[in-house]
Amino acid sequence: MYLLDTNVFISAKNFYYGFDFHPGFWDWLTHANREGRVFSTKKVYDEICQQEDQLNRWASAHKDGIFLGPPKDFDDQLECITDYVIDGNFKPSAIEEFLKAADYYLIAHALAKHFKIVTHEVPKSRKGKIKIPQVCQEFAVECLTPFDMLRRENARFVWKPDNG
Repeated sequence: MYLLDTNVFISAKNFYYGFDFHPGFWDWLTHANREGRVFSTKKVYDEICQQEDQLNRWASAHKDGIFLGPPKDFDDQLECITDYVIDGNFKPSAIEEFLKAADYYLIAHALAKHFKIVTHEVPKSRKGKIKIPQVCQEFAVECLTPFDMLRRENARFVWKPDNG
């Protein structure tokens, strides 16, 4: 099962899978969610809803299916992740930013429920910002790109010419 980061939704809307020319991607997300394979979190939903746009409207229509609330048993994971970032020689501003963002909760949720995280983020060696792949690596949470997820899931978006 997969948990999608905020940047997956935003990049899809803005670049790869715009609602106007690639509705199949959004239909696939809905279908994969109904089959219990693709989710995100309420914290990601909150980040998406900071903009009033088509993505916000789509997310609102799928709020109760795709966007999961925190599991009851993930406080221990939050604590472990907090300890890691505090002890990780990161800048205080990076720690503060990370602990307020959806990424923190996304990773804890994945850790608690054995999800894979899907993100466009890549690990950085610099200490200026805490990235999802860095933390996932520390806790052995699988982290992959949206394109890797789509390939693993054998998603196909095939154009069929209009015969009309």
